[in-house]
Amino acid sequence: MKRITVVLLIATIYFSFTPKEITWVAIGDSITYLNDHQDETGNRITKGYMTRVVEKLPNINYINKGFNGWTATNIAHEIEKLEIPKADVYSVFLGTNDWWSGKPIGSLKDYESNTGNETIYGAFRIIIDKLHSMNNQAKIVLITPMKRVDFVYINDFENNAYGSYREKDGQQLEAVANAIVDIAQHEKVGLVDLYHKKGMDHSKLVHFKWLKDPSTGAYKKYKYPDFIDVPFNTATDEYPYPEKATNLTYDGLHPSDKGYKIIADALIKEFKK
Repeated sequence: MKRITVVLLIATIYFSFTPKEITWVAIGDSITYLNDHQDETGNRITKGYMTRVVEKLPNINYINKGFNGWTATNIAHEIEKLEIPKADVYSVFLGTNDWWSGKPIGSLKDYESNTGNETIYGAFRIIIDKLHSMNNQAKIVLITPMKRVDFVYINDFENNAYGSYREKDGQQLEAVANAIVDIAQHEKVGLVDLYHKKGMDHSKLVHFKWLKDPSTGAYKKYKYPDFIDVPFNTATDEYPYPEKATNLTYDGLHPSDKGYKIIADALIKEFKK
């Protein structure tokens, strides 16, 4: 009898300290998508933020719902077709492509009035409503877009974009980030604010950009902001971000291993709440 009591006590202690299995659905754009597609980064990354989170919190199982190049408005429009499953935790990491695409930000009134996916505020209302409908007890974490400098896709130099140091279609990327902060505070959900995070400034995203000096034609390392407006010829120039240029991003936009670690650490802190 005594032995049975001891076994039951050990079992009770074991199960009391075994963390509950948690399903996490990560919704996002290419920054999320690339977690499981390192080959599309030229193998510049070894693992993304989701893999890093579950290494530290092994009771969490992630499902990658990252869509390469998509906006919040795209996802809101297609939300019923995306087969987003019921989960315990949802993260939503969007906004940088909305900014580059010139999607109007709108206002909190668009969110409150559920005006549809014509604005970023309205798109987030559709997304969050969908998540609540699947599990109204789920934890939701919104992630603001990172700052970005000049992006050049490693596999196609024609795919490029200037950084968030200037407006796009009359809007600052910071205004998109502020809208997401606004929504998180309104809904009282979790928030990881990468845009305003210390140490993720424009000057920290790459060590340099490898460009031809217009006056001499010789290649030169240009640091931020000196490389702004220095021309880059997509047909003839070398890739402007050799591996030694990598810092928080490897291409001016997408996180490097170092960048993904910062994102993962911030999410782990939020998840532990």
